[in-house]
Amino acid sequence: MNLRYRIVLFLMVFTSGVVSAQTYDMLIKGGRLIDPKNDIDATMDIALKDGKVAKIAESITGSDAAKVIDADGLVVTPGLIDIHGHVFHGTKPNHYLSDGLTALPPDGFTFRVGVTTIVDCGGAGWKNFETFKKNVIEPSKTRVLSFMNIVGEGMRGGAWEQNTGDMDGKLSGMVAKQNKQYVVGFKVAHYGSRDWIPIDRAVEAGRIADMPVIVDFGGSNAFDPLSIKELFFNRLRPGDIYTHTYAELNGARETVVNRETREFEPFVLEAQKRGIIFDVGYGGASFEFKQAIPALAAGLYPNTISTDLHTGSMNAAMKDMLNVMTTFLAMGMELPEVIEASTWEPAKVIKRTELGHLSEGAIADLSILNIRNGEFTQWDRTGQKVPTNQKLECEVTIKDGKVVYDLNGRSIQ
Repeated sequence: MNLRYRIVLFLMVFTSGVVSAQTYDMLIKGGRLIDPKNDIDATMDIALKDGKVAKIAESITGSDAAKVIDADGLVVTPGLIDIHGHVFHGTKPNHYLSDGLTALPPDGFTFRVGVTTIVDCGGAGWKNFETFKKNVIEPSKTRVLSFMNIVGEGMRGGAWEQNTGDMDGKLSGMVAKQNKQYVVGFKVAHYGSRDWIPIDRAVEAGRIADMPVIVDFGGSNAFDPLSIKELFFNRLRPGDIYTHTYAELNGARETVVNRETREFEPFVLEAQKRGIIFDVGYGGASFEFKQAIPALAAGLYPNTISTDLHTGSMNAAMKDMLNVMTTFLAMGMELPEVIEASTWEPAKVIKRTELGHLSEGAIADLSILNIRNGEFTQWDRTGQKVPTNQKLECEVTIKDGKVVYDLNGRSIQ
């Protein structure tokens, strides 16, 4: 055998050995893995291959992976799912959260806080959904889904959202079914008349498309608000969602903690048992500790934690997904409970059960979080403060098996 053939043979054997040794694309090693779907809360290694979770074990050899991320002292979770954001951003004046300036481009405000999936909550209606899909959903790296507004024009604000003539359950349901890859339900919001028209038409659309309805209830101080008991037991279906659960809104809606007596309304827990989903939807004006603290004390924990992200809320008390999660830690929820309400529970609520967990073979969306220790303060729109000694911070975000955010270069070999 001449020298040339010996060199070729050596390179073939050497290359084959390297490839076979690197069984995985990425290995996250030594982190506290919290995966509520699979009842895991332990120090584990997790290996990724071809955009999927390949293996979870107490120890996986580092040489088996092309890239190793040291997660010692960190928390590893499924990618966070924010089911209430506003990302139908555009440049049209007077369009509010529907192709307007108040919504935000998703990729700038998701990965940096561990969010891999965000649901735009009512920005687009059936009339402008194609624009939303073309301009935001398809070009975004973030997985963007949609609660379609029952108003055909979407969340344009003002008189647009009061036009019952533009609330078409049949057309909304039809367009949702045509776009079921992206649409996960229907949104009602900001309605200022004392009737049930938008609720009933959204539920009609939900029945047609077999999707849930999410309700931002109450939009006027001009009259006594409609009954939330009626809403929970006679209008909504099990699986439908009540957002802004811990809001007061200056009397524009009935509250879960009575504004006069400051006593928790016990029928709310019965509604949750019936299957009504209670979502945080923190927002700029839709969360107050004087609602949340007594509600949690009475047992009303949120099914889903979400932000109501937009230009106003992100610069106020809400800030971002991790800050909202930190707020619930500060009020006494345990970390696994907070993670579950930000991953697996929202995945089930929007019927996207391929997300929100780290089962072997699952989509490799992960968040690697640091729990900062110190003296911090969570505050709400009224100025009420709650001290805490822990704050969540995102170190690394992985979507479809690829690093999309890295705070401190942990993924750089």
